Amino acid sequence: MPDPLRVLIVDDETPARNRLRDLLGDCNETLPLTLAGEAGNGVQALEWLNQHAADVALLDIKMPGMSGIELAQHMLKLPHPPAIIFTTAYDQFALQAFEVNAVDYLLKPIKQERLAAALAKAKRVTALPPAVKNIDEKSRQFLSVSERGKVLLVPVKDILYLKAELKYITVRTAQREYLLEESLTHLEQEFAERFVRIHRNCLVLRSAITGFERKSSNEGDSHWEVILEGLSEHLPISRRQQAIVREFKHL
Repeated sequence: MPDPLRVLIVDDETPARNRLRDLLGDCNETLPLTLAGEAGNGVQALEWLNQHAADVALLDIKMPGMSGIELAQHMLKLPHPPAIIFTTAYDQFALQAFEVNAVDYLLKPIKQERLAAALAKAKRVTALPPAVKNIDEKSRQFLSVSERGKVLLVPVKDILYLKAELKYITVRTAQREYLLEESLTHLEQEFAERFVRIHRNCLVLRSAITGFERKSSNEGDSHWEVILEGLSEHLPISRRQQAIVREFKHL
């Protein structure tokens, strides 16, 4: 007898989760499955997935704090990500949903036959996309980093700078550093209003800039460094980006 399909429900509305739970019970008559867990938002879902396994995730799309689309992007960084089925009242996100390799896109109110067909399809899915890209309409609320087999969420609002080093990006908060595998150029485009480039390899949080300091080398050359609130580390500004000093002096 095949192992039952382990299903995770992610929806911020309790009645919606109850409805899906009942539908899964009905589907269980023809397709072996088990309700592995439930979550009320994307952060809870990733925390759960870092500790447990699921074969399929039923994701709502419009949730507070993190959309289902963004959650799906973060899920794809898990060592063994679940197949994704979106369950939503909105039809305008279908294209974005399939760009994160969703198995199906079900519109509420969901019928048992449609859910059963989507779950059967998910059971056959094994291939995953080779890379994760940001396809959400809005900027992400979190960046996700892989660390010791888990996916950690870093709130974008807590990031002080992003620095490209070799093939990784150092993500710096007031508390610690994380290593991220993404493109600095893409991050600059996505978060243009939040971060400003001070060097070809570094973006800093605009609102954290408290001042600038001019430094001289032993050879007599000088350059500007940016001072960020909450950090003792000062970051060098390249000659090409020194206009930022004039820009902030005139604010």
